[in-house]
Amino acid sequence: MMMGAVESGPRVVGLYRYAVKGLSPEQLNEVSLVVGETVPLDRAYAIENGPSRFDPISPRHLPKTNFLMLMRDEKLATLQTRLDPDTHILIISRQGRPVARGDLRTKIGRQIIEQFIAAYMADSLRGPPKIVSAPGHSFSDMAAKCLHIVNLASVRALEKLIKRPVHPLRFRANIYLDGFEPWEELNWLERELVIGHARMKVFHRTRRCDATNVDPETGARDMAIPATLQRTFGHSDFGIYAEVTAAGRVAAGDSVRVV
Repeated sequence: MMMGAVESGPRVVGLYRYAVKGLSPEQLNEVSLVVGETVPLDRAYAIENGPSRFDPISPRHLPKTNFLMLMRDEKLATLQTRLDPDTHILIISRQGRPVARGDLRTKIGRQIIEQFIAAYMADSLRGPPKIVSAPGHSFSDMAAKCLHIVNLASVRALEKLIKRPVHPLRFRANIYLDGFEPWEELNWLERELVIGHARMKVFHRTRRCDATNVDPETGARDMAIPATLQRTFGHSDFGIYAEVTAAGRVAAGDSVRVV
């Protein structure tokens, strides 16, 4: 991810999807956005932590506590994962070495991944883990299909508050922007963003949970970001959610304009 100053105006400096809820991000060069949808394959899968109420025949939004997640299960951050968008084969690596591989569209492929998770996350499980999905469903923390956006200038301002480097991927955003003022994005509610060839409307600020306290590379729970925000500003908001209102391609380096 580009971390330096943006000299040519506000830009997209990072694009990510999280194919399996709670597992590692995948960096993208570009995405094609559709009205009312999120980044393709973002949170397309989740891992139930024991019995859940999720019904793939009639899918609906459920609280993240039903699934394995970084807020509670920081050991997940020590795994690196990649989902092939064409075959839906998930490869899980640890310390650079592949440890599990399975086709999430098949029962045997899901079982291979579930068996690895059952052993690796044994101390966190309330029952057998189960990979779940449903066509068109996204296991986002938000019921609405949307994109999560973070302003890198705000990350740098947070670093000054904490007096430590803050990895931007702690915030698990889909789009990282740079070239704006710190905290400016918190005032964009009900405004539209023109990003690349797409447009989206900001509808909610992101209330941060303890998942941001987990280092995305080591899995160490080594910060108190929501508490710092609450103590400093009287709220724990960091980042914004936006719904796509006009379809189009978005790529790293694209310009960003607030309407």
